[in-house]
Amino acid sequence: MAKKNSGPGKKGTKIIRFNLSWLYLLLLGGLIWMFFNNGSVPAQKVELEDVETAILAGDVQKIEFIRNDKQGLVTLKPDRLGKYASYFGTDSTNLEKLPRKSPHFTFLVSDSFNPEQTFMALNDQLAPEDKFKLVISNNDHIWGNVLEWIGFPLILILMWIFFFRMMGKGMGGPGGPGGGGPGGIFSVGKTTGKLADKKDQKVTFKDVAGLYGAKDEVMEVVDFLKNPKKYTSLGGKIPKGVLLVGPPGTGKTMLAKAVAGEANVPFFSISGSDFVEMFVGVGASRVRDLFRQAKEKAPCIVFIDEIDAVGRARGKNVGFSSNDERENTLNQLLTEMDGFGSNSGVIVMAATNRADILDKALMRAGRFDRQIHVDLPDLNERKEIFEVHLKNIKCGQDFDMDFLAKHTPGFSGADIANVCNEAALTAARADKKTVQKQDFLDAVDRIIGGLEKKNKIITEEEKRSIAHHEAGHATVSWLLPHAHPLFKVTIVPRGSALGAAWYLPEEHVLMTKEQMYDEMCSLIAGRVGEEMATGTLSSGALNDLERLTKMAYGMVTYYGMSSKVGNLSFYDSTGSRGYDLTKPYSEKTAELMDQEARRIVDEVYNTSKQLLEEHKEGFLTLAARLQEKEVIFADDMEEIFGPKVGEPVSHS
Repeated sequence: MAKKNSGPGKKGTKIIRFNLSWLYLLLLGGLIWMFFNNGSVPAQKVELEDVETAILAGDVQKIEFIRNDKQGLVTLKPDRLGKYASYFGTDSTNLEKLPRKSPHFTFLVSDSFNPEQTFMALNDQLAPEDKFKLVISNNDHIWGNVLEWIGFPLILILMWIFFFRMMGKGMGGPGGPGGGGPGGIFSVGKTTGKLADKKDQKVTFKDVAGLYGAKDEVMEVVDFLKNPKKYTSLGGKIPKGVLLVGPPGTGKTMLAKAVAGEANVPFFSISGSDFVEMFVGVGASRVRDLFRQAKEKAPCIVFIDEIDAVGRARGKNVGFSSNDERENTLNQLLTEMDGFGSNSGVIVMAATNRADILDKALMRAGRFDRQIHVDLPDLNERKEIFEVHLKNIKCGQDFDMDFLAKHTPGFSGADIANVCNEAALTAARADKKTVQKQDFLDAVDRIIGGLEKKNKIITEEEKRSIAHHEAGHATVSWLLPHAHPLFKVTIVPRGSALGAAWYLPEEHVLMTKEQMYDEMCSLIAGRVGEEMATGTLSSGALNDLERLTKMAYGMVTYYGMSSKVGNLSFYDSTGSRGYDLTKPYSEKTAELMDQEARRIVDEVYNTSKQLLEEHKEGFLTLAARLQEKEVIFADDMEEIFGPKVGEPVSHS
């Protein structure tokens, strides 16, 4: 390693590192060359009689006799090699296959052989120009034995070091993500968690829009670490664990990053899947090492993302034995969080969107004392999230943030970020200077419905059927007071859908029986309208019928909205029944629930059909306009049917 000292005006020290992997490769290549590179053609073993014949013919240049090996090495004259081509499996015309290095022949003799007497007698019979040189020596075998006994094992050792050095870089070894120091494969049990310094964290609570309640809870955790005496002076104990629970994309990891940016304490971050490896005992070892480092840095925060990878309920892992590696890792995590050892000053934060499958021992007080629910943002929170993601986007004058926030119900923070990015890309494709309102609407349509497919081949009869189907949805939803307000209807195919009706649902915490009933009428109205116009049924209502059936059975079996079944609910929110195939109700009750669900669907169907027949003229006008324009909006609905109905209609 060479260092170049930094002088005035230089930014810093430049370090040149030598990669030892190249040295291993060079040593390995050299040993392979020594073992296998012995010339193009090896020396041929012959009998002593053949050697004597060659000597008498004057073709031998030198003979080296190794006395302790009873072996002779014969070197032929270069211009006479062609005579002995048959010994090397070729002929005299193919000189390239003849040996280029000596010796050319080798021979063995008995212990009673006298090389001086035999070869000197043969040399005396030759003419002066044909005489050969005789060398007699002993071979001590030192280097030959060394290479023979340790050469091949040395190759195996070098290959082993090289292979596991490479593995170590990916499993906590030198240069690996865990920075586990030297040792390569021996550091596999080290934690791969990343320690974050305050200067490296740029996300603060100012960057987290919305999430009012969750943000307040997490900010209190930071205050625990900054001012612990404020709470302990009254006899209280600082919570040990905080679990963030919520749907994907709602900002759980962002909250953890904000904690790292706000707290003046070390922050360890690791994923739940990082504990699970192919080696037995690695997960438990990494948990121990993580908490050991955390105790040394206390007070600090440990953040485990996607904790359900190791926190799954024990005994419910189908296909695994009771000695499953994941369960051993979970047991170690439980022990570290609340065992005999003390973790004073260490707060564990975790995030998951599968809280229902976590082990009960992990959820109890003393481990994860607080569970913070990070829900989907409401209307006001969506406005704040849009403000954060629109900072670097050039919006047009017609942009209306309130309208866009209202137009994206049920969107998570990640979805809103995707909308803003997709809108900017849409405007860039059209070579616009600013991102306009329509670009955002197109982005929302693309994210919800998929890519627009105007080139999809649809016959006129199919187009007519689709238009009446969507017109049925739009008409009934406009005429029922509790149905969601309609925003847009289109028969342009998107993704797997041939048409779609877009609504702006009001955000209710609870849904009444009347609201569910009107929503079901809107769902079945597409099938009813299609049947009225074409006189037949198609497969286009598959998704509508699926949702309709689930809602009908939900009213009967979950929400107690059937007078015959009564106020009973068979919903299992805990998942405790697991793989129990038995039902918590009798066959007679199951038959009654089927009858009630069918009755509700029939009532919904009749209500929708009655509405469409009463407003048939408007329904057909709407369908014709859809076929002509392909896209209509709420203004068209108001022009045909008047203002949306706001008073409830009576139904059984």
